[in-house]
Amino acid sequence: MSVHDFWTPFALEPFLNALIVGLSIASIWLVAALGLTIIYGTMGVINMAHGEFIMLGAYSTYVLQSYLGFPFLLCLPAAFFIVAGFGWVIEKVLIRHLYQRPLDTLLATWGVSLVLIQGVRLVFGGEPQYVGVPTWLDSAMQIGFINLAWLRVFIIVVSGLMVLLTWWILFRTVTGVRIRAVMQNKEMAASFGINANQVYSITFAYGAGVAGVAGALFGAFKSLFPDMGSGYIVEAFLVVVVGGGQLIGSVFSAGLMGEMGSVFSYFTNDTFARFVLFTLIVVFLRFRPQGLISEAMTRR
Repeated sequence: MSVHDFWTPFALEPFLNALIVGLSIASIWLVAALGLTIIYGTMGVINMAHGEFIMLGAYSTYVLQSYLGFPFLLCLPAAFFIVAGFGWVIEKVLIRHLYQRPLDTLLATWGVSLVLIQGVRLVFGGEPQYVGVPTWLDSAMQIGFINLAWLRVFIIVVSGLMVLLTWWILFRTVTGVRIRAVMQNKEMAASFGINANQVYSITFAYGAGVAGVAGALFGAFKSLFPDMGSGYIVEAFLVVVVGGGQLIGSVFSAGLMGEMGSVFSYFTNDTFARFVLFTLIVVFLRFRPQGLISEAMTRR
């Protein structure tokens, strides 16, 4: 293979289109990582079952559409509440008893992920399932040199709205004040009458619900399989770690990773682009392990 076969020469319009595709990739990674950012950034819990929460959101959408006739847009909030309820139960029954044991929490959530995968496989089988989308999302936007599926545009819009909603909850509501107080100092927050356990339950449920919305979106994007969550968990963790476990950090890291991956793919190919991107992430974390944006905090 010659250099010309491997390396794509620069051309302005295809390159600009690659940047727009990079924004789409960034929104997909961000919406996959948003729930994980909330759970890890607030509670310090490494949730290995996050990918399976995404999978539950996808299968919830499939069930709502196939058996109850829900339209796709209504499935998004429904998937949020279904998976949020499941996350609330998991936190109450399991996670709450392991907060001071991070390794046990990691192993326990990994076990939950295996149970969920096998449970869904028993109920729905291993064959692919599909989520239907409205006809206006099942086409491509063609404006000049821009060629992008309307579903990708929709994911960009939804991811932006979810970030704004999360920011509003954290910084403009009483619940957000309590969450940030517990993040900073659990004992001091308790002295002001804030129930840390209740805050943790709400936070874990919200993070799980956001993952459910991500699953509903991804179910419209790809086929549904019981182990589909594993395809998103690596990128989600990378977004959170590179972003420093903060909401704004995850937005920046998802944007940078999505654009860099798309640009590298334009000049070379997807496989080599992922290799270069992951290598750069490892080098970055070697010299700045706290991530792009870190916030000094004490978890107790």
